[in-house]
Amino acid sequence: MMGLASIVALRAEFVLTPERKLAFAEQIIAGYYVDPVDTTKIVEDAIIAMLRDLDPHSTYSNAQETRELTEPLAGNFSGIGIRFQMVRDTVYVVESIPGGPSEKVGIVPGDRIISCNDTVISGVGKVNSDILKVLRGPKGSTAELKVVRGAPAAPLTFAVRRDDIPIYSVDAVYMVNDSVGYISAARFAASTGEEVAKAMAELRSKGMRHLILDLSDNGGGYLKSAIDLAGMFLRKGDMVVYTESSKGGNSDYRLPADGNFLDGRLVVMVNQYSASASEILSGAVQDNDRGVIVGRRTFGKGLVQRPFPFPDGSMIRLTVSRYFTPAGRCIQKPYTSGDEEEYGRDMLHRLESGELMSADSIQFPDSLRRSTLRLGRPVYGGGGIMPDRFVPLDTTYFSKYYRELVAKGTVSLFCVDYVDANRKALLESYPDEQTFLEKFEVSPALLAELVAKGVSDGVEYTQEDYDRALPLILASMKGLIGRDLYDQSTYRRVINPCNNIFNEALEIINDPEKYRSYLK
Repeated sequence: MMGLASIVALRAEFVLTPERKLAFAEQIIAGYYVDPVDTTKIVEDAIIAMLRDLDPHSTYSNAQETRELTEPLAGNFSGIGIRFQMVRDTVYVVESIPGGPSEKVGIVPGDRIISCNDTVISGVGKVNSDILKVLRGPKGSTAELKVVRGAPAAPLTFAVRRDDIPIYSVDAVYMVNDSVGYISAARFAASTGEEVAKAMAELRSKGMRHLILDLSDNGGGYLKSAIDLAGMFLRKGDMVVYTESSKGGNSDYRLPADGNFLDGRLVVMVNQYSASASEILSGAVQDNDRGVIVGRRTFGKGLVQRPFPFPDGSMIRLTVSRYFTPAGRCIQKPYTSGDEEEYGRDMLHRLESGELMSADSIQFPDSLRRSTLRLGRPVYGGGGIMPDRFVPLDTTYFSKYYRELVAKGTVSLFCVDYVDANRKALLESYPDEQTFLEKFEVSPALLAELVAKGVSDGVEYTQEDYDRALPLILASMKGLIGRDLYDQSTYRRVINPCNNIFNEALEIINDPEKYRSYLK
């Protein structure tokens, strides 16, 4: 340990730079503070405080947090290959990933996992992150699972050999009609470009000529994946994005070749939670006059973070530059350094100002005006991407009753129980997704059971609120039942007609004249 005399001598001998001052402070605290000190925590807290004063997106993460942050973007992890829900403190298997380790040994939807390698994971109050730590492990290791299937019975034992499990970023792909395809991307991960290319090929084989690309709620991810997607829709030499940095210089990203989807109509769905890479892609489509952006002004995250990993697995993600659209718009919304709370209240401010309900409430000064690169259409900077067609927040079906049904998990748990009790009969009656979509109806008796469950869960019933939300309740129930029987695309096919951004996108893409009216 460095003594006080040594510290004084060093101070006299050397110029006390900021980094040395920080190290000396840590040594003084560790050596002389009255109580035992966790020096690791002190250093981490100091790093967090330093970054907090820079901007809202420069962050520090410890080793565990770093793994949790990077896994969804890296594209895969080693595990047992299931999608699960916690249902009344029980791990309920929603899906065994096709070709994955669990499917190979016979684990099926509806199974309840009670333990893994003698660690009890059901009925003990564990959260999802705790369960994931138990289920995941090194590739090739074995997870011995105790599983309850169907009615109460002795648990079944399955030895699942862990393997690399892909994390998909494309969560729904389907044909809306004979010529229009729909792709929803939840994030921009390492494999997103390949996934979208595969989805495009699948849709084209079914006759797709025009595409709705849904980036609603997509918080972004890898820049490269955004460029990969832009490369499908734009032409050789088109700029996708450029960055400016006082330390690292400026860079622009131009496409080396024509995309393979240049002529079909393209509509991109966005909302206030579409951020980062989603804004880069939608900004590139808009500035190059390639398609129509539909929805609400996007989040406004245009600060570029570079990861700086430490040997212990922790990491600093430091803002190193800013993103600009091809027309020169800064994507980042305004912020005050060190004021995280105010930055975090931005969505509340948008709601209170009326921005989410009316485009007229959004005022852009002329100084932020830019022009698109081919048609010279006016577009505005100042944070986020303002869509070509604004769609207000839809409150048509919203009621306190529906909100409580969802918040308390009543709808989700009811549908899980219903599928669990009737899976065999349902699949016999609806052997494929199309049959289910065409013929399944939520019966009055099933609705009455849901209402009764809501009452038992403490959801206050009023006829007016129920009637207002009924179309959304019916769609949610059918979508959740279909998702548990088939996949996530089934849910989107059922629920999208209740989404006013989707309906506006569909109306525009189905009408060539209306589509062209936005691209004059």
